[in-house]
Amino acid sequence: MTFFDYDQAPVPIRPDIAEAHRDYWRKLARPGSWWTGAERVAIAAESRNATTCRLCMARKQALSPESVTGEHDCGDGLPATAVDAAHRVVTDQGRITRRYVENSVAAGLTKEAYVELVGVVVATMSIDEFHRALGMELEPLPTPEPGEISRYRPAVLSEDIGFVPTIPADGAVGNEEGLWPGGRTANVLRALTLVPDALRDWLDLARAQYLSVEGMANMGQDEARSIDRMQMELIAARVSAVNECFY
Repeated sequence: MTFFDYDQAPVPIRPDIAEAHRDYWRKLARPGSWWTGAERVAIAAESRNATTCRLCMARKQALSPESVTGEHDCGDGLPATAVDAAHRVVTDQGRITRRYVENSVAAGLTKEAYVELVGVVVATMSIDEFHRALGMELEPLPTPEPGEISRYRPAVLSEDIGFVPTIPADGAVGNEEGLWPGGRTANVLRALTLVPDALRDWLDLARAQYLSVEGMANMGQDEARSIDRMQMELIAARVSAVNECFY
């Protein structure tokens, strides 16, 4: 199967976007640091199931998500705690709290596994939303590949931001040397660094779909894009507001 054949798209799609999407689908199918290939594909599937999940819809309308009980509309292959986390990242991310993350850890979802799950969900969502915006069918998920998870954990971590450990600004050393593009970092980049490959995968997508971190220093018109940085930021800010992004 040829993934992401955009020849029939309603508008021309840049080749680098198609290749970035294909590249992520290949990575999605492989074992990660804390999830197998089959589990990673199942997480991606739950990011889609969440959009029509009746429990998630009821929780979204409730004053407190914990006040609504029930079962998610979901597939097989993941523990219930992972399903709930994937659905919440999609449907109610603004109300994910430290207590929720800690309760998930107590229920068996490690912080490392949680971070990789978040990385898979946000990457899959960004590709899926690209298709929805163009009125295109979602791409079939890839066939999982066998193999062992690495259980890799960075050597230098800090608890200074957020609900999970992250690599500090001066901690990108060893295998993580060069993790900050152009030597620049920010909390939004550090958020996934407990699983460095999750950040690397996201940056590869962002370079095609938005701007590279290096390119953000250039406020001028990018010849490969139809709108400039300031116009991109205006659209991004509006989308973030609609999606209730608290960042």
